[in-house]
Amino acid sequence: MANALAPQKQMTFGEGGMALAFVALALLSIVVAAKAYTPEYAFHAYLFTAASVAAVFAIINRYYNRSTETPPLTIDGKPNYNMGPVKFASFASVFWGLAGFSVGLYIALELAYPGLNLDISYITFGRLRPLHTSAVIFAFGGNVLIATSFYVVQRTCRARLAGDLAPWFVVLGYNFFIVIAGTGYLLGITQSKEYAEPEWYSDLFLTVVWVTYFLVYLGTIMRRTEPHIYVANWFYLAFILTIAVLHLGNNAAVPVSLFSPKSYIVWSGVQDAMVQWWYGHNAVGFFLTAGFLAIMYYFIPKRAERPIYSYRLSIIHFWALIFLYIWAGPHHLHYTALPDWAQTLGMTFSIMLWMPSWGGMINGIMTLSGAWDKLRTDPVLRMLVVSVAFYGMSTFEGPMMSVKVVNSLSHYTDWTIGHVHSGALGWVGYVSFGALYCLIPWLWNRPLYSLKLVNWHFWISTIGIVLYITSMWVSGILQGLMWRAYTPLGFLEYSFVETVEAMHPFYVIRALGGFLFLTGALIMAFNLWKTVTSTEAAAPAHVTLAPAE
Repeated sequence: MANALAPQKQMTFGEGGMALAFVALALLSIVVAAKAYTPEYAFHAYLFTAASVAAVFAIINRYYNRSTETPPLTIDGKPNYNMGPVKFASFASVFWGLAGFSVGLYIALELAYPGLNLDISYITFGRLRPLHTSAVIFAFGGNVLIATSFYVVQRTCRARLAGDLAPWFVVLGYNFFIVIAGTGYLLGITQSKEYAEPEWYSDLFLTVVWVTYFLVYLGTIMRRTEPHIYVANWFYLAFILTIAVLHLGNNAAVPVSLFSPKSYIVWSGVQDAMVQWWYGHNAVGFFLTAGFLAIMYYFIPKRAERPIYSYRLSIIHFWALIFLYIWAGPHHLHYTALPDWAQTLGMTFSIMLWMPSWGGMINGIMTLSGAWDKLRTDPVLRMLVVSVAFYGMSTFEGPMMSVKVVNSLSHYTDWTIGHVHSGALGWVGYVSFGALYCLIPWLWNRPLYSLKLVNWHFWISTIGIVLYITSMWVSGILQGLMWRAYTPLGFLEYSFVETVEAMHPFYVIRALGGFLFLTGALIMAFNLWKTVTSTEAAAPAHVTLAPAE
């Protein structure tokens, strides 16, 4: 009688709906693979088929293995946090980081020693370069953002992630998109737009994943038990929402056919260039800045065990940054066919961006007030704080380079490469490393394996960053000066080949800097792996709660 009255296990709407959606995607992918115009596109269709079938089996297997109910929101009155997707994204970020840094080192060596392409089309600079940028920005950086955002929103809202399967779909779907995009670059599938190379079908899939990400994040905030929305969540939401708008606008395209990987962008000419750099610079502004500022606003106070220096300044920083950043894209198009007023507008807003950017930098660094001594004993906190210093340097250099007279010397040169990497390696890289050094011991409840190894990581990679950016500064300024040098008769003084030859020693130094940075990342990966596999549990300690936690 008791068994007859026991609640029967039923497949949830989410499980059934997602399983049916993946079945439909698998069938469509099989048809596309059979009729694909190119073998490269057929390969991607087969990948979609395999992934969809695997997803269906995973959902059904999970249904049979779970208890009669979905996981509860609370246990004994405490939030039942969903940290599985956070753990997966954390390790995916380390994996993609090592892959992206390795490819970056190889293409740096290719520039210094061109014979390294071995006359193999798949590993030429033109195919590996977008693979490198996407791997480090979207694969490494994107997984860090997903992992930290899912962790922070749960902790600061005291609520379990919204959705049952949806968080897993976000994490796994995003990483599948990375696989499709990366293999596409190697196979020559690209729409040739900076930071937006994936073709229409992968863009459509990413749109579904990203909208799900937004709904999961927003749903978690809406079910919060903490009345205050902590400022880090403001930055995460701005990053998620704005990237969605940028992605849809810049990737508006008409496919040649369902069976062709090729598409044509709806924008043309100078309008296409304007939309591209509206997207491109705001990918920097909202993906590589707003998202990682959210990391700064949570992890530095937590690690330093100090409140944010000025919560009011953090709100001013947020609104000023998101209002000004969106207008700065035209500074990439100085001295082009873009109307002069639009170029000037981009330059003006870029210069104004210096103020809110430094407001955020000051807020992050001054959070250490009363805890400066920890920089001597805690290399993780040192890495987080140095990342903010790099953020301040990059956000001064960027507005300066947007001024037309400076841009006339710097644009199209290695100076721009040095500027990008001072932000990418110093700001994004270090704040990501610091977050991972905090996050993984918390997730597995283990002490960090070795602070000494963190110290080695910090100093080796710092030397690498300094070598990288200084070599590119010198190389870029030398390039700009050689390109604009004229003889007394009015002819160009140097041929293009002579400028390339002059860059060689700086390219070798850059590759050395990249090697040191990769070495530091390998040390981190070893340290984190030893942390996870350790059998020693972290000692219970009193931790000062951050605001809203």
